[in-house]
Amino acid sequence: MSLPAEFGLIARYFRPLAGPGALDLADDAAILDLPPGRSLVLAADAIVEGVHFLADDPPDTVSRKLLRTNLSDLAAMGAEPLGYLLTTAFPRGTAEDVVAGFAAGLAEDQALFGLQVLGGDTVAIPGPGCYSLTILGTLPRGQALRRSGALPCDDLWVSGTVGDGALGLAVGQNRWPGDAAGYLLRRYRLPEPRLRLGQALLGLAHAAMDVSDGLVQDLGHLCRASQVAAVIEAARVPLSAPARAAVEGDPGWLPRLLTGGDDYELLFAAPAGRRDDVLAAGRAADTPVTRIGRFAAGDAAVQVLDAGGDRLPLPTGGWSHF
Repeated sequence: MSLPAEFGLIARYFRPLAGPGALDLADDAAILDLPPGRSLVLAADAIVEGVHFLADDPPDTVSRKLLRTNLSDLAAMGAEPLGYLLTTAFPRGTAEDVVAGFAAGLAEDQALFGLQVLGGDTVAIPGPGCYSLTILGTLPRGQALRRSGALPCDDLWVSGTVGDGALGLAVGQNRWPGDAAGYLLRRYRLPEPRLRLGQALLGLAHAAMDVSDGLVQDLGHLCRASQVAAVIEAARVPLSAPARAAVEGDPGWLPRLLTGGDDYELLFAAPAGRRDDVLAAGRAADTPVTRIGRFAAGDAAVQVLDAGGDRLPLPTGGWSHF
């Protein structure tokens, strides 16, 4: 089925997703009023076919990944979702059921995470598909978690498990011979933004960011912003059962899991004297948290130590577009 004209497509698939302030998507901008005592948080990310998702990924998982990766940026600051602006650049010739699936994925996650679309743009391009989202959130004024607050002697923590995104990509590219392919592919396609954990860490964590380009590389960003160094104890890094099996079968997987990206877990610094409070925050957010190392005075270097205390060689720090 061919697509309807631009405004008909917007009315059919995206106007039902619009929230208060979006003005029924009939104007060129939205109007929002902020609650008293709250600050506005904004972030933007794009995903491109063949770079951030695979050509045969279902369209509902593409839109949900787009929304969730942006929600992860809010989580890293401890913010609550407010709404989002969406720009879709569908390849010319895209079937209408693909657009319908894309919109259905957004509707599902809007209900799950409590936000709605406020506006945006819809265009057709020669390809590949490219979709951009600007997320808006709020948090108590002056309480945002940032990358720049880590202190020497802080503990280094991470949420969830690390490496499933890299394994999920290997599944999608037919490079994974192991078990749990469905679980790993879902982890790649549908990351879990740790919104509740980020909010629970307000006033507790000194610094935070999400892990999108690889644990080691993203920790380096946090260290540079905070002007500290860090040590990761590889044996402490939490791995899912499939990831652990991969490492046990081939130790060469471990460096790839630590640098592979697409995990969207929270990486954060917290005082060593508040370990019980951090664990309680994880329980309150129903999100496991693991202490994987420490920060130290230094020049923003990141060391990864193996179980014997020796430096683990890494082929790369993580993902880079350039």
